[in-house]
Amino acid sequence: MDAGIAKTVAINLFVSGLAGFAAHSSMKQFIPLFIQRKFCGIDQCKMDKKLLAEPLGVVAAAVYLIFVFAFIPVPFYEWIKEELLYSEVTGAVNPFPYIRLLSLLAGLISICTSILLGFADDMLDLKWRHKLLFPTLSSMPLLLVYFISKNSTAMLLPSFLQDLVGKTYIDFGLLFYVYIVLLVIFCMNAINIIAGINGVEVGQSVVIASSVAVFNVVQIFRLDQSSVWQHGLSLCILLPFISTSLALFMLNKYPAKVFVGDTYCYWAGMTLAVVAVTGRFSKTLLLFLIPQIMNFIYSTPQLFHLVPCPRHRLPKFDINSGKLNMSMQSSS
Repeated sequence: MDAGIAKTVAINLFVSGLAGFAAHSSMKQFIPLFIQRKFCGIDQCKMDKKLLAEPLGVVAAAVYLIFVFAFIPVPFYEWIKEELLYSEVTGAVNPFPYIRLLSLLAGLISICTSILLGFADDMLDLKWRHKLLFPTLSSMPLLLVYFISKNSTAMLLPSFLQDLVGKTYIDFGLLFYVYIVLLVIFCMNAINIIAGINGVEVGQSVVIASSVAVFNVVQIFRLDQSSVWQHGLSLCILLPFISTSLALFMLNKYPAKVFVGDTYCYWAGMTLAVVAVTGRFSKTLLLFLIPQIMNFIYSTPQLFHLVPCPRHRLPKFDINSGKLNMSMQSSS
C-alpha cells in the first residue's frame, strides 16, 4: 500500500471513531428535543405505543458531514505542505490533483442533497414522482465530474462472452451516464424499501458499506499505484459513514429507542452510489446489492400498482401473541 494512502486511511479511521462517539452523544441529547417538538412516531410493531424520536438519521448525517468536511484537507496535505496548489500552472513534477478534489466535493454535494431530500420527505411526505426526480438532480455533480475526468464508459465482458461476441469490452457511451443516474435512484430507494423493522435500514446499510470497504482494501493491495486512489477516496467516505451508522444502530436496534426516518435511507443509498461512481466500481456495487435487487423485483407488482400496496409494508402485530405475522392485503 502506498505510504500516503496508508497515512490518509489511518487518520480517517481515527476521525471516524471520533465521529461515531460524537454521533451517539449528539443523538442521545436530541431525543427529548425531537419529542418535545413533536418530531416523533409510534412503533406499530410493538404493544407499547410510546413515542419515539424521528428522524434521528438527520442528526447522524449532520455529524457525518461535519467530520468529513473537516477531513477534506488531509488527503491533499502533501500538496498543501509543498505549496503546490497552483502547480498545474507552474508545471510542477507532481501537480495538485484537482480531479481528485473535485470528485470528493462532487460526492459530498450529492450526499448533502440526498440528506435534504430525505429530511423533506420526513417532514412533507413527498410523492413518488419527487423521489424519482430529485435523485436525478442530485446525481448531476457526479455525472459532470465523471465526464470531465474522462473515466471509462466501457464494461469488461466475462471471458465466456468474449469468445461469443468477439470483443473484450462494450463501450456504452452516453448510455453509461444513464446507468449512473438509474443507479443513484435505485440506491436511494433500495434502502428505504426494506424498512419498518427495528434496525433493518441501518443494519443492511452497515453490512453493505462494510463489504464495500473490504473490497476497497483488497483493491488497494492488488492494483497498481495509479489506480488505487479511487479506492482510498471510497474508504475515506465510507468509514465515517459506517461509524456514525453504528452509533445510530445502537439506538435503532430492537427494541428501538429512535426511528431513523427517510433521511437516513436516502443518505445511506446516496453514499453507496457516490463511492461506487467516484471509485469506478459502479457495476461491482450491484453484487453487493443483490438482496435489494431481489426485493425490488419481488415488489415490482406493488410498486407499479398491479396489486394493492399499503402505505407501510410492515409485518402485522398480533396483540394476542405479541409476535409479528405476515401482513396481508386484499385485492378487492
